[in-house]
Amino acid sequence: GSTSTCILIKMVGEDKAELGGLLEILPPVEFCCIYGSKLHPNNKDETSMTDYIIGVSDPRQWHSENLKLNKDHYASCLIRLGGARMITDIANDIGVGVHFNPFVSCNNKMVKYGVVRMHDLIEDILGWERFYLSGRLQKPVNILMDNLDIKNVNSVNLKAATSAALLLLPSKFTEEDLYAKICSLSYTGDLRMLFAEDKNKVNKIVQGQFHLFEEMYKPFLEEYEAKNLLRFSLAGDKQVNIFQDCGLSAASTLVSSLPSSIRSEMAMKLGDKRILDDSGRVRQQVVIGSKEQAAECMKRLVRRKVMFSSTRQAVAGLLTAGAVHGVRYVANKMHKAWKSWV
Repeated sequence: GSTSTCILIKMVGEDKAELGGLLEILPPVEFCCIYGSKLHPNNKDETSMTDYIIGVSDPRQWHSENLKLNKDHYASCLIRLGGARMITDIANDIGVGVHFNPFVSCNNKMVKYGVVRMHDLIEDILGWERFYLSGRLQKPVNILMDNLDIKNVNSVNLKAATSAALLLLPSKFTEEDLYAKICSLSYTGDLRMLFAEDKNKVNKIVQGQFHLFEEMYKPFLEEYEAKNLLRFSLAGDKQVNIFQDCGLSAASTLVSSLPSSIRSEMAMKLGDKRILDDSGRVRQQVVIGSKEQAAECMKRLVRRKVMFSSTRQAVAGLLTAGAVHGVRYVANKMHKAWKSWV
């Protein structure tokens, strides 16, 4: 890719070159990050795949180049039935715009990479249109390539996630409660959580990467403290207690930081009024009767988005991973789930 703009950010645990090795065998990309369980400092599971999100400007063209370079990354039925066109059609029409290649061997490690159009990635980050990749980017990720400064764009997503979590939390909670609530947003309504995911997943993610969450969310907590929405007090064992204002005006401020797609759906359910904001622009404000009412409405909308997206993506995944890979992938997830239930 264009190495001049390639931003390599300090890696956690594993060697940077080793994790970036996947990019050396793929066609040029605009964005690449690693997400998921491989980022846990205490993850010793050698069997788990390293998960990548890859952003490209034109997926169909990218897949046709990648099919020339790495045909073995794709299920053979896809190549026979329609190649790059079919891959992108299934991703867009059945899935949520992402095509995953799982069980790819790279540097003697198993990786899974999802390819998405940059435009769709940015739309989801800013607007929670699908609430699929935006949910993954609310948790710690390792960015390996960032030509369009997605790290900066993502701050809108992080602030929205903070606001959503605060709406769902009581007047007093801990910092760990906050990150667990943020983390659980993208799992609420996810069908995989019913049978094919680890039940303790959220707690494991937060405990394993607590300092990374702290680093990510500090600016937004400081901003809300400055606005007197939050107060912090140190409890014993270095635990921080957070107190929030649960009044109507505070709840309205939180709602105003949610993405526009969520706000306009809330307005349709709860009503809205036009107000002049500080910059003199007319804005739609959701009319809420209480913090609880706003939280309940938002939660239902997020759950529906996640349920819809996770179902579509699961179907697309089974179609594109090929029967053997698909069954293997689900079996892996089921095994983790059983271990956590037992």
